Amino acid sequence: MRHIIHADLDAFYAAVEQLDNPDLVGKPILVGGRPENRGVVATASYEAREFGVHSAMPMRTAVHRCPQGIIVPPRFSRYKEKSGEVMSIFRDLTDLVEPLSMDEAYLDITDVVEAGEKPLAVALDLKRRIFEKTGLIVSVGVGTCKTIAKIGSDLDKPDGLVVVQPGDEEAFLAPLAVNKLWGIGPKTAERLHRENIETIGQLADQPLEWFASMFGKRAESVRDKSLGRDVEAVHVHGVSKSISSETTFTNDIGDEAELRDVVERKAVRVAHSLERNGLKGRTVKLKLRLADFTTFTRQFTLPYHTSDEEPIKEAAWSLLVAELEPGRTFRLLGVGMANFGDDSELETPHIQQLPLFFNEDTH
Repeated sequence: MRHIIHADLDAFYAAVEQLDNPDLVGKPILVGGRPENRGVVATASYEAREFGVHSAMPMRTAVHRCPQGIIVPPRFSRYKEKSGEVMSIFRDLTDLVEPLSMDEAYLDITDVVEAGEKPLAVALDLKRRIFEKTGLIVSVGVGTCKTIAKIGSDLDKPDGLVVVQPGDEEAFLAPLAVNKLWGIGPKTAERLHRENIETIGQLADQPLEWFASMFGKRAESVRDKSLGRDVEAVHVHGVSKSISSETTFTNDIGDEAELRDVVERKAVRVAHSLERNGLKGRTVKLKLRLADFTTFTRQFTLPYHTSDEEPIKEAAWSLLVAELEPGRTFRLLGVGMANFGDDSELETPHIQQLPLFFNEDTH
């Protein structure tokens, strides 16, 4: 079972302006071009939205609706800088991050939940860390698929948090307006209204034949989304160059059997993450932190790309064996995979026993 977060920074551009200029806090901010230059609103603060102002509105209209609005020219280099800070926090939590824009992203936190964390606790901690480290507020939706997470993050803005428990997807979606569903734009919503379909639940009740006539090739996808059965993966888009799983031990570990067990569990999680995202890698990485907080990485490149757990286990364990010494203990251990690609043109290689000693790269 997957666990997905959709995180969406609240009124991002306006929030950054208020963060950098405290005099703007609590005031209606209109980020965009001047009305006399036919400018449009890039983002409006929530104080301005109370007057009916929204993104993409002509600034002339926005000023008419909110005469006291303070027009601030956009500073995209600053927004990009703050976005980078937030995305870094996302990637501290998971390598599986799919940015949609500077202010929103999907995060696959399945491995984190499988390691024992509750989705609600993960979301609360993420919100706290973003606010403490960047001063920004993020709304978060959590569910078993992208559709649920995306809708959830939008339901209780600003500073929202909606967690939909596994099994509650269909009931959660049913009463919501049909245009809340991803991919249902104004024109499609109008067509659905003519069919007396106002809610996602009413949409989900239609037979598959009806979906085919209404949506064509998108029929099954839209129907699955209306039922909360969205199976689309979180796509890393090459932004994340590795997938990893690590743990910090409560007590330092030096026992070989315990360490091997941890390596194997981490390798399995990495393999599952690769499989879930349709990725294969060649370079197995091992991250270690000693009792004195010295941190280093070892890596080994396989002769082929793979998402199978066995070669990842073998390579990671061989890397660790080379670091074992009497009396040496570890406080953190992580296994990762990088160098993504595809060997589809080759025959499936045989898994080979990796040598215990090999040339390695140190980071």
